[in-house]
Amino acid sequence: MTKVGVLTSGGDAPGMNAAIRAAVRNGIANGMKMYGIERGYEGLIDGDIYEMDIASVGDIIHRGGTKLQTARSKRFMTEEGLDKAVMMIQNFGLDAVIVIGGEGSFKGAATLADRGINVMCVPCTIDNDMGYTDTTIGFDTAVNTVLSAIGNIRDTSSSHERTTIIEVMGRSCGDIALYAGLAGGAESVLIPELPFDLNAVCMRIVQGRNRGKKHNIIIKAEGVNIETNELADMIHERTGVDTKVVVLGYLQRGGTPTASDRLFATRASFKAIELIRDGASNRAIGLAGMEIVHYPLKEAIEIPTRPATDFLRLIDVLS
Repeated sequence: MTKVGVLTSGGDAPGMNAAIRAAVRNGIANGMKMYGIERGYEGLIDGDIYEMDIASVGDIIHRGGTKLQTARSKRFMTEEGLDKAVMMIQNFGLDAVIVIGGEGSFKGAATLADRGINVMCVPCTIDNDMGYTDTTIGFDTAVNTVLSAIGNIRDTSSSHERTTIIEVMGRSCGDIALYAGLAGGAESVLIPELPFDLNAVCMRIVQGRNRGKKHNIIIKAEGVNIETNELADMIHERTGVDTKVVVLGYLQRGGTPTASDRLFATRASFKAIELIRDGASNRAIGLAGMEIVHYPLKEAIEIPTRPATDFLRLIDVLS
């Protein structure tokens, strides 16, 4: 009987539970034994592995976070830690491991593949920073969380006639800022992939004030190369407009996953089981349009992300 382990690794993202549920239930439907691995690669090293049944993934599809818990494992990055992880997979007789996570988790899976372990990778990260797939699980929910915050902040920003800088997640990828900024009607969006023009940002604020605009919303990804409070001080000095900072932080990771994230997570993990059943190995599963696709894992990791820079032009025109 085929034995398959499932783990969630790295930062949590809404939709992870939907992915776990689909993997476990489709695996059992295909006559497999399914095993949950707690706390990602850290739990794999420690042997925190247990058999899962259909009931063990009941009532989780709508929940944020991850039933299996998650962690970032420094031990797994060492030869000793990797050796222990492989040994645990062998101890439990696992024929394959489904890895649900982001770029770092996929790279960890690739090291397992180099040791002869069959891995299937499901892209689950709010950052949308994986170039081989149109989107990642959790991204849509995170954008909608930011949109909700923009709406609330706009109310108070307008009441006090101020500029508000909203810092969102995105150390190297500015997609959350871009998508939420365009959909939320922000005046300016700053992303780490491109330099920003402080003069242009300030000019837009002054021009808006001159035509009677009561407030401004600026969305800034955390990876932009300037501290957010410092940026606020510079804008205030140059425009004379009261400028506040709101850092959304881990608020973006939580919450009920959107229908889009649940559907993608369900379809991707369902496909992972089918690939294992059909004898495929070491694949990265993604989305192209409305189709679930899969690529060799190492090739997928190497495909770069491309920021939606056309969104910036739309934001400039529409603000």
